[in-house]
Amino acid sequence: MSVTRLTQTSYVVLGLIERLEPATPYDLKRAAEAGVQNFWALPHTQLYSECARLAEAGLLAEKREEGGRRRRIYRITSAGRTELEAWRDDLDVGQWELRDHGLLKLFFGADPAPLARVQVEAHEGRLAEYERLRDELPGLTPGMRLALESGIGHEREYVRFWRRLADRES
Repeated sequence: MSVTRLTQTSYVVLGLIERLEPATPYDLKRAAEAGVQNFWALPHTQLYSECARLAEAGLLAEKREEGGRRRRIYRITSAGRTELEAWRDDLDVGQWELRDHGLLKLFFGADPAPLARVQVEAHEGRLAEYERLRDELPGLTPGMRLALESGIGHEREYVRFWRRLADRES
């Protein structure tokens, strides 16, 4: 078996499968939409292709359903669990990246007033959703809860920033 280069998507897949197993790529898509995609952009097509790639590398075990839709069902292997643990233990978090469409438009000269009004509404909605998830979602691990609290803090700051900008521009 050749050495497989693991990406952040690889670790998302390994972590989700560890939590959900057994899991289909569709299960991963739904779990990502409810959690990790709130702070890590991930096209669902990558989840499907990454499962197959990790199975080929021996990090996931794949089983096909006998009948019906013949879905692929995955479990993490001991090699996959070892890779995931090593990644969690590695304290190098890489380069921090902020990707915000509103800030990008603002940077390149968008009219601040209408942009700020739309951004306030969007970030207030996301803040409300994060707070609802924190308060209502059963089974959050401590790490999930901490990531959600971080998202709540970021959204509060975005709301504050865009409100201040909207008030200044009106």
